[in-house]
Amino acid sequence: MTTLLKHQQEATSHLHNWKVGALFMEAGTGKTRVAVEIVNNSPCDGVIWIGPLRTIRTKPGISSVMNEVEKWGGFKMPSYFYGVESISASDRIFLEVFNKVKTFNNPFVVVDESLKIKNAEAKRTKRLLQIGEIVQYKLILNGTPLSRDLLDLWSQMEFISPKILNMSLRKFKNTFCRYTTMTKIMSASRRYTKEFITGYENIDYLYSLIRHYVFEADLSLNISQNYSDICYCIDEEARNFYQFIKTKFLDDEMLMWKNNNIFLEMTQKMQHAYCCTPSKFKKVDELFSEIPQDKTIIFCKYVDSRKACEKKYPKALVLSYQKDALGLNLQDRPYTIYFDKIWDYALRIQSTHRNYRVGQEQDCKYFDLTGDVGLESLIDRNIEKKVGMTEYFKLATKEQLMKDL
Repeated sequence: MTTLLKHQQEATSHLHNWKVGALFMEAGTGKTRVAVEIVNNSPCDGVIWIGPLRTIRTKPGISSVMNEVEKWGGFKMPSYFYGVESISASDRIFLEVFNKVKTFNNPFVVVDESLKIKNAEAKRTKRLLQIGEIVQYKLILNGTPLSRDLLDLWSQMEFISPKILNMSLRKFKNTFCRYTTMTKIMSASRRYTKEFITGYENIDYLYSLIRHYVFEADLSLNISQNYSDICYCIDEEARNFYQFIKTKFLDDEMLMWKNNNIFLEMTQKMQHAYCCTPSKFKKVDELFSEIPQDKTIIFCKYVDSRKACEKKYPKALVLSYQKDALGLNLQDRPYTIYFDKIWDYALRIQSTHRNYRVGQEQDCKYFDLTGDVGLESLIDRNIEKKVGMTEYFKLATKEQLMKDL
């Protein structure tokens, strides 16, 4: 057992006097360690931990959240771990969790990655709120309280205690959000109404309501993150197919038929065309003559590239951005290879925190494979500017697309 770090001590002290709380601590700051400390210092007689399945049912060689809890001494009381996706999808598992909570006199419920509690109308959120209603001691964990919508905060606070905000979702929206309502008339008897949030207000008041129950922390380590670009050449067959897709999709007739909503489909096909080009593997082979394969993570975007990397580099840990960029502790692998690029800035940053986190004692090195086509450079430029794919496409003309791609 190691001594709590300063920010972890501050977190436990901040929430010491409350039965409920939120740890909004950046990825890699050791939220699990703090949660173990808070739960073990409570008068509770059982723990229900609810989190993403990827952190509970992990691949061989990847530490699960149960392993993390045990690393910090484990819980002093009986503990049970459930996937939030299972609670949402299965009536049987939801009832099992609900009834399990009621078997304890004073249970403690922890919800990891609490942004899973965001859409107030979703079955997942409603079921977690039902569980929260019968529990006094509750803790939510996440790297940030918000995704892109302040409304996400209402559901999270409602879970830990409705008394914190003491307002309905509608009142919360009216108090803290500026929004525009648009109605589209479909026919004489049908109309479609949608609300668009255009800004926020009264944030100081919102903070005054939640500040006692929330602890926030940023990541600060005495090690460095080193990034390297590795250029590769796309083979002729893949390049010809890439150009064919580009020409086909940017044809005036195709643009009109697709109503210009073609960018995602086009770039997916173009990138997939060269995802397994031989030069990429040659560059990775050269890398593995310098760095240990069994200390390396490889992130892939496509099933084809992931399967090829798993077969060719069996000692490396090959992961998918969508499934594995969040939640996992992989600090025993300080090297990361980005085999395929992605547009999502948040996922890219989250992927670096799989090894750059509290407990890491080595500098982390990241190798970004970059192909010699326009799409690769375009993704890099937009990631650097934190511009999403949709945002870029809305502003790009056909001529600009032809030039950039």
